[in-house]
Amino acid sequence: MQKTFTQPLVVQKHEKHNVITAIPCYNTAQFIYNIVIKAKEYSDEVVVIDDGSSDGTFESAQSAGARIIRHKVNLGYGEAIKSSFRYAQKRKADILVIIDGDGQHDPDEIPLLLNPVLKEHVDLTIGSRFLAHSKTMPSYRRFGILLITTLWNLGARIRVSDSQSGFRAYNMKKFMTMSFNENDMGISIEIIEKARHLNASIREVPVSCTYDHTRIDSNALSHGIKVAFTVLKIRVMRFLTSIAK
Repeated sequence: MQKTFTQPLVVQKHEKHNVITAIPCYNTAQFIYNIVIKAKEYSDEVVVIDDGSSDGTFESAQSAGARIIRHKVNLGYGEAIKSSFRYAQKRKADILVIIDGDGQHDPDEIPLLLNPVLKEHVDLTIGSRFLAHSKTMPSYRRFGILLITTLWNLGARIRVSDSQSGFRAYNMKKFMTMSFNENDMGISIEIIEKARHLNASIREVPVSCTYDHTRIDSNALSHGIKVAFTVLKIRVMRFLTSIAK
């Protein structure tokens, strides 16, 4: 496992801002404790969205001091993201940070995502694995993400380098009333599309990532197909809307 990008960070104080970090996860007991402990350094509150785990994820997150929203069964990544937003909206968060619970991203880089929102009033910061020119990402994953991102960028007013990044920071003033429809990985694209409709400002920052090359996502192909379908669905709806005007 290797880091793809490193950069010294300066922790920014945010006394006047309520920052909530949400961690969607499924069977990530080996990672979740350390992620929660680190995320607490940069957040006013850390909430773990346990999407039906059966490996002790709940107990590890609880022992680390996180608040926990527990799905009784595995509902999918999109549902975990929806729970994250609903919680942030209920708690009237100023900023919502979302970081995956699988150990891929480094919580110590949360300030990289927070600073554009806090200092420059950016509405959405996306941690891009591609801006760091990573060469450690598994080839099947790299190809799938680049294909989906390319499909999204074709004709899009808002272009990104990593449409599927799960490491993001949201200015909740812009997203406080937003709701979503996708219940799987396609929600990452749906959020960018809805941000476009809101004229939200989007910034990408390079982030490091760690991959366990001994683990292969057996659902990668089905996830990719679902996300590609979401992209095509959005593009069709956008086209129909444009000709109806």
